[in-house]
Amino acid sequence: MSSNTRAKMVAGAADLMSRRGVNATSMRDVVRHTGTPRGSIGHHFPRGKQQLIEDALVFAGSQVSGPLRHLTQEHGAISGLRAFIALWRQTLERSKFQAGCPVLAVAVEQYVNDATEKDGKRDEAAQKRLLDLAEGVFADWQGIMIAAMRREGVTAARARRLAALVIASLEGTVAMCRAARSVQPLEDVRQELELVLSGALAK
Repeated sequence: MSSNTRAKMVAGAADLMSRRGVNATSMRDVVRHTGTPRGSIGHHFPRGKQQLIEDALVFAGSQVSGPLRHLTQEHGAISGLRAFIALWRQTLERSKFQAGCPVLAVAVEQYVNDATEKDGKRDEAAQKRLLDLAEGVFADWQGIMIAAMRREGVTAARARRLAALVIASLEGTVAMCRAARSVQPLEDVRQELELVLSGALAK
């Protein structure tokens, strides 16, 4: 079974997680959504659903960090911010406001492992692993913004705070856009964040 099948399943899982959340995304759903052979589950993901979620989480993070890193390095922090926002706007509009951030879904849900939940136990190790990965993705995005602002003269402490503001604002705004079925909250936040960053970069 090809690596292309595996990549297709990972991307499909990330998409379903962005729409339904983690626990509502089953391996069966991923197979159906991606049109991949059911036998590919055990072949590519011997640890089952948890492994697929982990890989989907890393994939989702890289889909943002790649373009964000490139644009901030080529065009600066403000352009990076605009690119970050454009990615979310595209995601929202293409999905008709059904898709959000799969990383946020992992961060706010209590992971349910069917095998352990039947015994009334939570898989705390799996939960910790997923939260650590989500934290790593958020930290990666923040790190890219921090580096961009540091290159433009912002102090390390201020850059760290501003990067946290950017990521937290956009994650929350995506949820607001889904509820409103409109990109207006994203546009409002974009304008205010640009003003804040422009002021910091001018000092």
